[in-house]
Amino acid sequence: MHKLSKEYLAECVQALDIEQTDSLSSTDNWAHVNKTLVHQDWDILYKKLAEYVDETAVNNESVQALMKEHFEIACRFYIPSKKAYIGMAIFYNQNEDMKKFHNSYHPAMVEYLGDAIVYYADNNL
Repeated sequence: MHKLSKEYLAECVQALDIEQTDSLSSTDNWAHVNKTLVHQDWDILYKKLAEYVDETAVNNESVQALMKEHFEIACRFYIPSKKAYIGMAIFYNQNEDMKKFHNSYHPAMVEYLGDAIVYYADNNL
């Protein structure tokens, strides 16, 4: 994400905030989401993704297939815009609890996941 301008990254954070707030208020705090299943699915996905972090570029076809899956899991809450999806990666990096959670799968997971999300968003959203 280091290649993106500070202004664009700020727009992404704002988009995430606006879209999540709207979604939370219109869905009774995501009452429609099976959060246990979401967390299980993300756990499986992050364990698979961790195998790629050290030696595989984020534009790798297998990595991007996992990012498609990541986006689809995120869409169980609401369908984020491109900017909001990138904002999610920024949130993972800036929120200490989220950073700790993701980096528990691999010490560089947050950074790798962020770059993989940006690549996925740029090419698919």
